[in-house]
Amino acid sequence: MDKLTVFIAVTSVAVVLQTLILGFMFLAMRKSAANLDALSSEIRSKALPAIEQAQAVLAEIRPQMNSILDNVNHSTAMIRGHVTRLDATLNDALDRTRLQVIRADELLTRTLDKVEDTTEAVQNTVMAPVRQLSGIMHGISTGLSFLLGRQRNGRESVGVPQDEMFI
Repeated sequence: MDKLTVFIAVTSVAVVLQTLILGFMFLAMRKSAANLDALSSEIRSKALPAIEQAQAVLAEIRPQMNSILDNVNHSTAMIRGHVTRLDATLNDALDRTRLQVIRADELLTRTLDKVEDTTEAVQNTVMAPVRQLSGIMHGISTGLSFLLGRQRNGRESVGVPQDEMFI
């Protein structure tokens, strides 16, 4: 046998094997395609009605959802406006309170200064003459007691302490 005959025989066997493999592959692909067709038709029969029903529900709910969103937006805008006004009112009240506290502090400071000035003036105008008068009275009392004490045979008179003279 020569080489060419062996080569042709091996090639023929290889081509037959390839043909068989391709045939089996064709049958397997056909079976898979049939399964995929069955699966897709089952999905269409079950999933598509559910999807269509969900779309119908969404179509019904959409106006309500839009209305809710519009209401939320409107409420948020109103609340924001009210909070802004409340903030301005509170800031105004705080400013006025600060101003009143400053005024009260100034009034109290002026009053305390006046009380202090008045106390000092009373001490200068009333207390100094009273002290001088007290000194004079004490001098007169001591002088009289000295003079009267000698006439009464050396008996000492009881004097009034300086602190008791001032009431």
